Amino acid sequence: MSNSVILSIISPVYQAEKIVDELVHRITNEVEKITPSYEIILIEDGSEDKSWDRIELNCQKNNKVKGVKFSRNFGQHYAISAGLRHASGKWVVVMDCDLQDNPIYIKDLYTKALEGFDIVYTTKASRKHGLFKDFVAKMYFAFFNWLSEQKQDHKTGAYSIISRKVVDAFCEIRDFHRHYLPILQLIGFKSTSIHIVHENRFEGKSSYTFMKLFKLASHGIVSQSDKLLRISIGVGFVLFFLSMIWVAYLITVYFTIGSQPGYTSLMAMLLLSTGLTLMSIGITGIYIGKIFEQVKERPLYFVDKRINI
Repeated sequence: MSNSVILSIISPVYQAEKIVDELVHRITNEVEKITPSYEIILIEDGSEDKSWDRIELNCQKNNKVKGVKFSRNFGQHYAISAGLRHASGKWVVVMDCDLQDNPIYIKDLYTKALEGFDIVYTTKASRKHGLFKDFVAKMYFAFFNWLSEQKQDHKTGAYSIISRKVVDAFCEIRDFHRHYLPILQLIGFKSTSIHIVHENRFEGKSSYTFMKLFKLASHGIVSQSDKLLRISIGVGFVLFFLSMIWVAYLITVYFTIGSQPGYTSLMAMLLLSTGLTLMSIGITGIYIGKIFEQVKERPLYFVDKRINI
C-alpha cells in the first residue's frame, strides 16, 4: 500500500446513525491539527438503523472519509480487521464509534508513537459503564489472565495507534476467531501506553448484551489458550487418584468388617465422575469446533459496498 497517507483513523460503526456525523466532525478537527494527509475509515458492521446512510453522506462531503459496508453483522473485531486491510496510512488509529474514546487523544497517541514506539495503547482509570458490566469485565480479564500466557489489563482498551509494520503483521494473522488486543500482544514490537479519561457515550447504549459478551469472552479464552484442556486432564488424574483410594477403602472394609451400605456415597461419586467426564468432553468439543471453523478457511467477512476506496 502507498504510504502517502500519514494517518488513518479506523472506527467500526454499529447502530450509530446519530453518532456518525459528530464522530467524523470531531476526528476531522483533531487530525487536521496533526497533518492534512489523513483518512477516516468507517466500517459499517451490518447495522439495522441508517448508519450507512450517514456514512455515505459524510463520504460525499469529504473524500478523506471512506466507507466500508459489511454484508451483515460480523462483529467489532472483524470490522477492525477490515479497517486495517483498507488503511493506507503510515500510522493507524483504532477507536470505537461511540465517542467514549475522545478523539482529542489522537494527537497524544501520535506524539507518543513518534518517540520510537510501534504500538501505543490507552489505559483508563475507570470506565463509564454500568457496575455490572465493569464487574463482568474484571472477572473476565482475571479468568483470561489465569488461563492465558498473555496478560491483559482490564483498563486497556482498543483505542490505540499502531505503525505500518504492525498493521502488515496483523493482516498476516489468519485466526478465524480474533481479538484485536491479544493479536497485538502476540505480534510484539515496541509498545507503551498513555492514560486517558473514558467518557460517557455520546448517544444511546451499548449493543453488547450479556450473551454477546459471554460469547466474545469464550471465543477469546479458547482461541488464545489451551490451558482448559490441560486443566481437564489434571482434574481427570486427580479424580482417578481419589477413586483408587476410595476403591482401596471399600475393599479393605469388605474384608475386615463386611459389606456396608454405601448407596449415597456411590451415587455421589458416580454423579461427580459423570459430570467431570462430560465437562472434559465438552471442553474438548469446543476446541474441536474451533479447529473445524479454522480449517474451512472461510473469509473473515464479506463486503457489500465501498466508498472512496
